[in-house]
Amino acid sequence: MTTAVEAWERYAEKAQPRRPTNAAGATTWLNWTQYADHGPDESALGELTGRRVLEMGSGSGSNLAHLATLGAICTGVDLAPSRTAAATARWGHLPSLEFVTADVIDYLATVTTVFDVIYSIFGAVWFTDPASLLPLVRRRMAPDGVFAFSHLPTAETCITSGRAISKWQYPAERWKQLLTAAGFDAVTAETIAAPTGGQQGTLWVRARRA
Repeated sequence: MTTAVEAWERYAEKAQPRRPTNAAGATTWLNWTQYADHGPDESALGELTGRRVLEMGSGSGSNLAHLATLGAICTGVDLAPSRTAAATARWGHLPSLEFVTADVIDYLATVTTVFDVIYSIFGAVWFTDPASLLPLVRRRMAPDGVFAFSHLPTAETCITSGRAISKWQYPAERWKQLLTAAGFDAVTAETIAAPTGGQQGTLWVRARRA
């Protein structure tokens, strides 16, 4: 039977590296959506200099590396060992940046670090039961810390379960309810329209630790 680690390793084999520069010529940047050079920038996360940032499902590490160049103290957690290795090889030279191979629930349950920002881009929030995840996220956040994530939008609650990977794809209003119940406030949830008509948008959610 395929394990979650094996499933993500297979996904990693097909992943393409991010291009060297974006349309503006930058070598690092933050991309919340599935489209290049699209969506909010890092200002959505608030002040970053000297702040502790955790990315859940850090993958290639490119988004987190950008935040490290802005002075954040960054940790990326990913379940696939090959993704951690690739991210470290590509971005490990940057100061205040580390990548860890771990299940995000196990990591949050054992780490003692308090984070100012926790985020996920098509990552662990999408693939982890919020009943287990959200209380742990809140516990590891500084007061008034920022929690943000993105995934594909849906009009209704959609929970899919496979042999190794399950997916929790909630609509905006349901995420607002879940986050409020878990002790977050200032919750916003919106669908960012795709850059070209007819394409699927991106659900983007932001909240603060109450």
